[in-house]
Amino acid sequence: MKRISSLLLAIFFTSTIPFSVADHHAQSSFKVTNISDNLILLQGRGGNIALNRGQDGVLIIDNDYADLGKELKQQIENLAGGSALKFILNTHWHGDHTGNNESLNQQENVNIVAHNNVRKRLSTRQEMPAFNRVVEAHPRPALPTITFPDSMTLHFNDETLILQHYAKGHTDGDSVIFFKKNNAVHMGDHMFYPMFPFVDLASGGNAISYAENVGKVLEAIDSETVVIPGHGPLTDKQGLMDFHTMLVSTIAEVKSMKAEGLSMKAAQAKGLSAKWKKWNVGFIKEPVWISFIYSSLK
Repeated sequence: MKRISSLLLAIFFTSTIPFSVADHHAQSSFKVTNISDNLILLQGRGGNIALNRGQDGVLIIDNDYADLGKELKQQIENLAGGSALKFILNTHWHGDHTGNNESLNQQENVNIVAHNNVRKRLSTRQEMPAFNRVVEAHPRPALPTITFPDSMTLHFNDETLILQHYAKGHTDGDSVIFFKKNNAVHMGDHMFYPMFPFVDLASGGNAISYAENVGKVLEAIDSETVVIPGHGPLTDKQGLMDFHTMLVSTIAEVKSMKAEGLSMKAAQAKGLSAKWKKWNVGFIKEPVWISFIYSSLK
């Protein structure tokens, strides 16, 4: 594991901020994409943000890094049409998705919604050994005020949102959010596209159940569903199917290598089949992805 930690640590120090997707590093502003009249994608430097606007106000899913707070507030104001921000939904606890919980909720008049474990992790000191990093407990305005153990339904702006927890995936507190009227799904970090995903083993993540969770989402959507990954461009069910195929197939390859008696280091040296090289474009490179799988198989 020392070699893998070194690889991740090197990525940490050569990237602008950890968890960023490589092609986001040079961006100094948010890219805005209209999915529908009332559902908008904002892409900054961290996780993808979905914004829903309407007669009830504004709702956002995730909110990027803290240092983008001022610009994010301005983007929300530009898109809100005078409406107030009412809800923040956190797909999980990482700072590239929750970095502006506090700045957007300074008056504590915004409802922050997340799985129970997101509040637990944000309210306590967290260690991230993969990045040799410690995250201190967050102040009260940054903490979710509404939490749930498995799923919840939110009716807002004539839309029905289903927040579904998927256990032991990217972390232990991940939610995937379905928009019923817009026929869209925000995957959170249950999808890095098109690239190998980061699985936070220290936060209860597991590569094997991560793949199983993605398979469950596939069963819940149709060919017309707009798929919003946690990182990367908008895609559709076929894109999610391709991602799932990569997950399942690479897991099978690593499982086979382990069954043959190969150590993790030997499996990394052997590598995956050449057809998966096209997924080796994010901040998680093939040897690290192999380590996530190998460790999850334990």
